[in-house]
Amino acid sequence: MIPPAIAPAPGPEAVDSHTYAHPEIARVVDVALDLTADFQAKTLSGSATLDILAVPGANEIVLDIRDLDIQDVTDAEGRPLRFVVGDNDAIKGQPLTVYFPAFAANERRKITIRYSTRPDAAALQWLTPAQTAGGKKPYLFSQGQAILTRTWVPTQDSPGIRQTYSARIVAPEDLTVVMSADHLTPQGEPVGNGMKAWRFRMNNPIPPYLIAIGVGDLAFAPFDGRTGVWTEPSRLAAARWELEPTAAMVDAAEKLYGPYRWGRYDLLVLPPSFPFGGMENPKLTFATPTIIAGDRSLVSLVAHELAHSWSGNLVTNATWNDFWLNEGFTSYFENRIMESLYGHDRAVQEQVLAWDGLQDELKTLPAADNRLHLDLTGRDPDDGMSTIAYDKGAAFLRTIEQTAGRERFDAWLRGYFDRNAYRPMTTAMFLEDIRANLVKGDPALENALQLDAWVYQPGLPSNAVAPVSHAFEPVDAAAVAFYRDKGPASAIPWADWNTQQRQRFLGWRPDGLRAGADWLTNAQLADLESTLNLAKEGNSELTFAWLQIALAHRYQPAVATAETFLTSQGRRKFVMPLFQTLWAEGDWGRPIARRIYAEARPLYHPVTSGSVDALVGRP
Repeated sequence: MIPPAIAPAPGPEAVDSHTYAHPEIARVVDVALDLTADFQAKTLSGSATLDILAVPGANEIVLDIRDLDIQDVTDAEGRPLRFVVGDNDAIKGQPLTVYFPAFAANERRKITIRYSTRPDAAALQWLTPAQTAGGKKPYLFSQGQAILTRTWVPTQDSPGIRQTYSARIVAPEDLTVVMSADHLTPQGEPVGNGMKAWRFRMNNPIPPYLIAIGVGDLAFAPFDGRTGVWTEPSRLAAARWELEPTAAMVDAAEKLYGPYRWGRYDLLVLPPSFPFGGMENPKLTFATPTIIAGDRSLVSLVAHELAHSWSGNLVTNATWNDFWLNEGFTSYFENRIMESLYGHDRAVQEQVLAWDGLQDELKTLPAADNRLHLDLTGRDPDDGMSTIAYDKGAAFLRTIEQTAGRERFDAWLRGYFDRNAYRPMTTAMFLEDIRANLVKGDPALENALQLDAWVYQPGLPSNAVAPVSHAFEPVDAAAVAFYRDKGPASAIPWADWNTQQRQRFLGWRPDGLRAGADWLTNAQLADLESTLNLAKEGNSELTFAWLQIALAHRYQPAVATAETFLTSQGRRKFVMPLFQTLWAEGDWGRPIARRIYAEARPLYHPVTSGSVDALVGRP
């Protein structure tokens, strides 16, 4: 049988509907990549050698692929193995079944797959020099979550099937290669023909969506002995200053919930087409440049991705139905890091903003999708990546903390990470752990926590308590004075507020506002824009919030701001809602949306363009 240390998580909740693999029969435990990056063809080509464990008698392994060109499969001695590529599924891609002689007891084998990616591989974005800050060299980066690793690595692409990996990547010698692993050749090794080879190794078993690569004109600056930032040279000074709190965040996180187990913690600030705020690739968080605000006001994103080093990377959702086990825990942990470094008031302000967003999401999502434990069978796992997983999950953990007491809760959570390190987790396993190690048979505490209602029922249970920030009271008063009572924008104490207070002001809406209803006049919008200098706002969160107001009112002067914003970054969190707002404005907004999208689409990663395509249509 497969050793328990790397066996799949138990129970029906651990069955992953988004993989073709049968890990209980044969599973991948290590991936060794040997690939060459061809920027002309926009392909990665070479081989993946998979280390396999299987039960006695197993004579096949099923892998996940999507849009890969498979040349051949061989065993450890180079002998050809029969393989079959199955029918394509729009979401899951194709099964790659490899056949071999039956496994003996306690046997471990290697197979090698020679293959090539395609130029439109959904995990990879190939940028031209013009799409980079430097403007002279091309760039490549990957984004594997949720099930896109199968578009560049033939493996069992399920979060419950943890794998170690190594890589040898050959790329043009004037570029630098980085990966979510230890750098074994920091300067690269010349291999001739203007190329270098870069070698990497990840010894901790990780879910395959965390295998990540970046190739470009990169420079590095350290924060301290174990943290630093990579980015394009022209952006390095700004990124280093903005993200310098990273080192203190690692220290704060360790004090809260135990040692950081991954060695280094570096960041890679990517070109603006990166589709997410951040991606918690181990040892090397990928981050959007939209967090470089010039005032460190958006560094909570770093706290979030760092927290994933415990919740997500260390203890991982076994399937995408339990995405909340990654994101809810991480959002809670992020807020605790922010509290440690920036104080209780700042942390509560961020809780309130998240809570407000959660209320909006609860109003719009169907009941089945506002539970923490989801059923995504037959659906794209991205459908589960809503604020429910993040903000309802974090609210749940805050409720446990407030009910059981912080000291007791912290002791449980630190133990949870230790007990389940490098292990896939399901909601059922989480409930078993918290009942065994926190509730401990106390019926009053069990009743007060309402654990099952939080994870299996829609909406919010009766013990959910909205966070309150007194720092928002003057903001709300100013919002009423301007928005409802038609006061002048000059009376808004904008300069006295932090970014979170400004977000609160721009997020204010009248009670009972009907969809599509106007609640501001053009004169008010012009006053707001000019007085607060919103057309030239450098903070991406505030630009986004302003555009949501302006476009919903068909405020023509803001269209130029929207065009600049939507064609200069590809973060889906900003891009998709703004196109939805334009689209909702019918005859006014849809032509604008189509025109901007025709220009912007080549910038966007497939994760973003796929979402917008479904709304606007492909230009």
